[in-house]
Amino acid sequence: MTTIDSRPAADARPSLESDPSDPQSALVGAGIEVPLVTGGQARFVNLDYAASAPSMVGVAAAVEALLPWYSSVHRGAGYPSQLATAAYEGARDAVHAFVGARPSDVVIFTRNTTDATNLLAAALPPDAQVFVFASEHHGNLLPWRRRERVVLPIPAGPDEALDRLQTALAGRGPDRAALVAVTGASNVTGEIWPYPAFAELAHRYGARLLVDAAQLAPHRRIDMAAAGVDFLALSGHKLYAPFGAGALVGAPGWLGQQEPFLAGGGAVRYVSSQDVVWAGLPDRQEAGTPNLVGAVALGVACRLLAGVDLDLQAARETTLLEGARSRLEQIDGVEVYRLWAAGHPRIGVLPFAVRGILYSQLAAVLSAEYGIGVRHGCFCAHRLVARLLRIGVHEEARLQRAMARGESVRLPGVVRASIGLGTVEEDLDRLVDAVTQIATGGPAWTYRSSVDGTDSTPDPDPRPRPVLPFDLRG
Repeated sequence: MTTIDSRPAADARPSLESDPSDPQSALVGAGIEVPLVTGGQARFVNLDYAASAPSMVGVAAAVEALLPWYSSVHRGAGYPSQLATAAYEGARDAVHAFVGARPSDVVIFTRNTTDATNLLAAALPPDAQVFVFASEHHGNLLPWRRRERVVLPIPAGPDEALDRLQTALAGRGPDRAALVAVTGASNVTGEIWPYPAFAELAHRYGARLLVDAAQLAPHRRIDMAAAGVDFLALSGHKLYAPFGAGALVGAPGWLGQQEPFLAGGGAVRYVSSQDVVWAGLPDRQEAGTPNLVGAVALGVACRLLAGVDLDLQAARETTLLEGARSRLEQIDGVEVYRLWAAGHPRIGVLPFAVRGILYSQLAAVLSAEYGIGVRHGCFCAHRLVARLLRIGVHEEARLQRAMARGESVRLPGVVRASIGLGTVEEDLDRLVDAVTQIATGGPAWTYRSSVDGTDSTPDPDPRPRPVLPFDLRG
């Protein structure tokens, strides 16, 4: 027989209060050893935070504590269901507080930032105009294709960005709904965009502002109310909560006017033979059984990060970033990329290339020979990477025509190192040392690359796989 203790679970709280400011103990997997193709093992250096960050220890502990009580959310009479509902709504409150939302703002749980942006795109008034820059991540560029959109050229700096936006907004129809969609921080180059100034400009011309905060939220404190942000989208998997949840936060008006992005159970009050009575927000935009575990993980991550001095963490990351950048720039054959001036504030993202080495092979060498994980490719921002690599419109057109014909063509790309809570100076030292050795002596192993250049693997690959309680392919 199971006994439920009604007293507060005091002994369970410390596991949720893991200190994220201690990077070596706060993240699951910190200190893990990985095999090298050249033999032996090395401590894994994770420099791929911008893609997906590892789970915080406190988040993993919260999920473990929740699973025995996992049950249906909303309208369940069972005790676990009521507890699950309370946890789900508590997570909503935590996200709301974390981003400094206004009391009237609603938090809608989604799968990720892309899902949240597509939800907002579906909720816009039918005649809405959307203003977006070509440098955006595809998740904040492609959803607006279903609307009338104005795609602004990639700006050379923040002043140019504001000037271009003002010109575009000044020429729009004054009686039409308008949305400005902009990144908080670039996932390719790390520059932090002046979104409070964008908000002021958008509001001056009767438009609203969406901030894609997927990269910004893990690195900087956000105050939607103070900055004038109308909508904000973020992902848990970048916020040290990789359990499949994200959120759209914002004013309820547009979100409750159209039919919901997803239609199904939970989004309605009643379905008759003639019509549907849709539910109010947030239920209206959360059809189907929600991702309880992901939402709670995201909420716990927000609560834990709220206790971190993000200003101090930002200063630490900037020091690490600039130190690595200056050293990489001194290596012969290495090019480090940026969009705006070197002194512009940016998060810990560092794109680079080594002359004469395919970008995917460079990433493979760093992993297989040095135990360093980075990202390679165009990072779902083809227009921006083409700009950084100085690829002209004619070359872009040639590539597109060839791909449309089904041909295999060599695609452009670079390598991106990105840092976060778990990054220490030794990690960047190992990166710089490894790139130095690769740039001067090349790989020590042999590699096989795909025809399009987007993937490279050691050939042969003698590294053993760990024994895990689930199937692995290959």
